Amino acid sequence: MSYRIHALLLLFPVLAQAQVGSPAGPVPPERLAARREALMDRLGTGIAVLQGTSERSIDPPDAEYPQDTDFRQDNDFFYLTGLEVPDAWLVLIARANGPDQVQLFLPARNPAQERWLGVRLGPGPESAAVAGLPARAVRSVEERDRVLDSLLSAADSPVRSGPLFLKHTARLAGSGWQRLVGQVARTENLIPHLAALRVIKDTDEQARLRRAIAISGAGHLAAMRVAAPGVWEYELEAAAEYEFRRLGAERLGYPSIVGAGINSTVLHYDESRAQLKAGDLIVMDMGAEFGYYSADVTRTIPATGRFTDRQRAVYDLVLAAQQAALDSIRPGVTIARLEAIARRVMRERSGSLCGPRTCDAYFIHGLGHYIGMDVHDVGRYDIPLAPGMVFTVEPGIYLPEEGLGVRIEDDVLVTATGYELLSGGVPRKASEIEALMAK
Repeated sequence: MSYRIHALLLLFPVLAQAQVGSPAGPVPPERLAARREALMDRLGTGIAVLQGTSERSIDPPDAEYPQDTDFRQDNDFFYLTGLEVPDAWLVLIARANGPDQVQLFLPARNPAQERWLGVRLGPGPESAAVAGLPARAVRSVEERDRVLDSLLSAADSPVRSGPLFLKHTARLAGSGWQRLVGQVARTENLIPHLAALRVIKDTDEQARLRRAIAISGAGHLAAMRVAAPGVWEYELEAAAEYEFRRLGAERLGYPSIVGAGINSTVLHYDESRAQLKAGDLIVMDMGAEFGYYSADVTRTIPATGRFTDRQRAVYDLVLAAQQAALDSIRPGVTIARLEAIARRVMRERSGSLCGPRTCDAYFIHGLGHYIGMDVHDVGRYDIPLAPGMVFTVEPGIYLPEEGLGVRIEDDVLVTATGYELLSGGVPRKASEIEALMAK
């Protein structure tokens, strides 16, 4: 943490409460500034508008589920500002001539409301410091319409030289900004521009993902240690999720999947209501979120602690397919190519393991997906891999008629020369899993 930011934390206790309380800590302001600059470079000229998330309600008649009321900021808004303030707005002005401009609009602080919800960041130097902006760039949301009108009139002819980029045009309906949308020749979706940036993780993002993955691995190990016939799926889930929270995860990356027996063949089974039986395989697909970044790790384990010969044969085939894909990761390769490699290994080594059909017929989903602020993160899949991309490699075989499902999922970072296995701290080989469970 720089001396400047540390000094600001001492000067402004609201900032300390809002940021240092998170186990992940604040996003470095210089990273936020670099992301905004990169986005405006992509836009060339034009205006980008993003709205932050609104807070959920637990009061009738607009009540949502009260057990799920924690506030989580919009991913793109957090990516560019590092702020967790509800109902905030960000405006980026990209100019062909002259300096680009950023304006952040936050709701004013409400002392009466803070008695119920805690101290909030409002317009002022504290929030400007978190976002890496000069204090003059942060205003009350009440000034939004007037300031935007002024910015538009001073911009480089947005009607002629650039479109207005809006992520949430529907949210502007009926607002003072709606008339400004009509001044622009066309409106473009901002999401592809942000996705192109977010698919390459910067150093802060990689650090958050590494921690999320390490925490997730610890949760998987905890679940392996309690697995045994007679234990319930929800007990494994509880063991993992306790470890997630103990180690600093503020929420799950997605609902945990713990499926034993027939449930191991249901890809997104998340009820966790069955009791483990001797002979069951258990697919555990569980990931923690740390600092807005989510891991995604899957392991398949035997309830008794030892695979049967048949279970191990299927498991080893899935592992071989995964390893072949991993060995082929390097910049320039596509995820589609990696999937073809994994499927070829599965097909060529099937023998009679899956009956008259080759086992790749029972690999019923894609090989992997990007991870980041979303567990299925943004980014195009028809582009070559590049250093800084982080994605999953997760082949599987599912045989419902036998109640036998196997999936092995790991998280990898593309490097300049190949890849780094970020989730390598969780045993992958059948013998390693058996050794761990024997303890």
